[in-house]
Amino acid sequence: MERILLVAGVGLGLWAVSCVLMVLFASRLPNGLLRQVAEFLPACVTTARTLRQHPDVPRRAKAALLVAILWVVSPIDLLPEFLPVIGPLDDVVAVVLLVRYAARSIPRDTLLDAWPGDPRLLIRLLGRDRAEATAGVTSRSGLVIRE
Repeated sequence: MERILLVAGVGLGLWAVSCVLMVLFASRLPNGLLRQVAEFLPACVTTARTLRQHPDVPRRAKAALLVAILWVVSPIDLLPEFLPVIGPLDDVVAVVLLVRYAARSIPRDTLLDAWPGDPRLLIRLLGRDRAEATAGVTSRSGLVIRE
């Protein structure tokens, strides 16, 4: 029994150290596509948490955003996380689909103000039709977004 606890403790310790290292390495990435990819899921979760508390967001959008948050934090996945490259793919696909669904009924300025990252990434996430609808929208930071 002691051996099992020791192995479990070492495994948990290695996992914790690897998580800390990933966060440190991700924070040192230069601006660009790789950094946006590393920040994508946290930005989606932050946006979903912010929008779930906003009064202008309809209930069905809040429900979709809650499912997106739960999907990311859930340890149960369609594809195991330890598989390189494709492990987190189910999280990304589910979050993109759920955020796109919720975004149909959320006011544009509310959605853009809740996004913590580069607004162009959100516009790209929402697709061409939504990008055209948001052309010329000014976010809370004063940034005028044009596609």
